[in-house]
Amino acid sequence: MKIAFACDHAGFILKQSIIDHLKERGCEVTDFGCYTPERVDYPILGEKAARAVSRGECDLGILVCGTGIGISLAANRVRGIRAAACAEPYAADMARRHNNLNVLAIGARVVGEGTAISIVDAFLDAEFEGGRHAKRLAMLDEIQP
Repeated sequence: MKIAFACDHAGFILKQSIIDHLKERGCEVTDFGCYTPERVDYPILGEKAARAVSRGECDLGILVCGTGIGISLAANRVRGIRAAACAEPYAADMARRHNNLNVLAIGARVVGEGTAISIVDAFLDAEFEGGRHAKRLAMLDEIQP
């Protein structure tokens, strides 16, 4: 599985732990930055990773910023992306199962390393259930301009 990864300066410390874990799971990671703890604007990085998922270059995306909210908003501006900030594993699991989440966002100032890894695992281990949920996703797609 190919994972697009991006973070801003707030997510920089958590970044390597998540990437290491992804590689241990056998995932191929494309790192879109940031590459130093210097301040950077999350919309630039969130968009880069989201576009890689949208174009099919990566299967899924994982983003990290302070809360996970800002970078998920940036990703959601890309057509075909369904990104959400998740602060615990159940939300990540259900977002994949019911909303076919393709980009996970995590808040480095909200959760610790162990919880972040559990969230990532829940996201990667879940599968979209389709059925009634597919109808709802089609309704969401109609909302986009």
